[in-house]
Amino acid sequence: MKDNKVRLQKFLSECEVASRRKAEELILLGKVKVNGHLASIGDKVDPKYDKVMVRGKRVTAQSKKVYIMLNKPRGYVTTLKDEYDRKTVNDLVRDVGVKVYPVGRLDRDSEGLLFLTNDGEFANGITHPSKNVNKTYLVTVKGDVSDAQTNEMSSGVLIDGKRTAPCEVFVTERKPDRTIVKFIINEGRNRQIRKMCDCVGLQVIRLKRLEIAGVKLGGLKLGAWRDLNEREMTRLTNISGKREKI
Repeated sequence: MKDNKVRLQKFLSECEVASRRKAEELILLGKVKVNGHLASIGDKVDPKYDKVMVRGKRVTAQSKKVYIMLNKPRGYVTTLKDEYDRKTVNDLVRDVGVKVYPVGRLDRDSEGLLFLTNDGEFANGITHPSKNVNKTYLVTVKGDVSDAQTNEMSSGVLIDGKRTAPCEVFVTERKPDRTIVKFIINEGRNRQIRKMCDCVGLQVIRLKRLEIAGVKLGGLKLGAWRDLNEREMTRLTNISGKREKI
């Protein structure tokens, strides 16, 4: 007989309760019960037969998987709820039809390409550091940029005691009062590009993400979203390791 059981935190993630990491926190805090008993890390459940409760509410599996891209404007935080009542990306995707979660992050002052999904396995596969997924950004900085500065950032700079991985950094356009620089990186550290620029004395005016893993933002209107197409999904599922048909 086929074993249909899955790890509890994976089930909670796929049911849109929380990310796997947050699901583990809920379990450790005693907020999760399986068939009336307090759950433990490592527990497995059968989505069809087991009764899973989180904070007293029944959790059921979601069958419809959704994968979208959003052109995030500046001023929105990459969370679904914000304790400071700031605008969130959730405000822009309420009409998707199901609850979706950001894949990775894009800070409040940045804009551009962001994936959202209700498929926790897919999201984890894309964002895991071992995947070394390339991300392309167009960054406008104040004043001029020298070759020495781009070379230093390309080679790696020290941020919070750890050196950034080698990456591609090159000037695409020079203007009298500003310079536009393209970054292609495969790390996802918090505010990494802004900190890299700060390390070499550059002030970021605007930061826009254009591409993730070969999937481009294209002409998607600012603040708008669309479903990822078949070609894009094939590319991303190959990276994430999620091979089943979606």
